[in-house]
Formats: sequence, C-alpha cells, structure tokens
Amino acid sequence: MAVLKVLSALAEPTRLEAVRIIWDGGEHCVCELMERLDATQSRMSRHMGVLKNAGLIVDRRDAQWVRCRRNPDLPGPISQVVAAAVAAQQQEQKDAS
Repeated sequence: MAVLKVLSALAEPTRLEAVRIIWDGGEHCVCELMERLDATQSRMSRHMGVLKNAGLIVDRRDAQWVRCRRNPDLPGPISQVVAAAVAAQQQEQKDAS
C-alpha cells in the first residue's frame, strides 16, 4: 500500500470527512454519508471509489445499499497516518468554531 496514494485520497475535504465518519469503527451506508456530507450519489460514489482504491475502506452490498467500513487489514503505519489526518481535521474544525 503506497502512502502517497493514501495521502492523495485524504487530501480532498469530502473524502477526509467521510474517513473521519467511517473511522469510528462502524459500518456506514453510503446514503448516510451522502446526507451527512451533503453530497450527491454520483459524487459520493466517486469519493468512495478513491478511498477503496487507496485501500482505506472496504464495502459490501446489502440489497440496494452499499455499506462501508474501515479496512480491517490496514497496516499499522498507514492506520496511524489516517488517524493523524483525522485528528488534525477535527482540531482544525474545533479551532474554527
């Protein structure tokens, strides 16, 4: 897994916010992410494709829904990079409010 691919995937604000939501360890329907991030279905699908291609998430189809969760096989150092990016984003949001 290439760290540059991961960093590139996290560089887009909507994707970083989606990862922040998904990083809680739960499974999230793409429809939930669309609503929380105010994104269209096609936009969210593209973002999820980038995150999946970077190896950050895995998904499964449940009837008409697609459910995403963090990749349980993510190497420790990559997981630490993602956790640091999520923490930095949360701090930035806290500082802005």
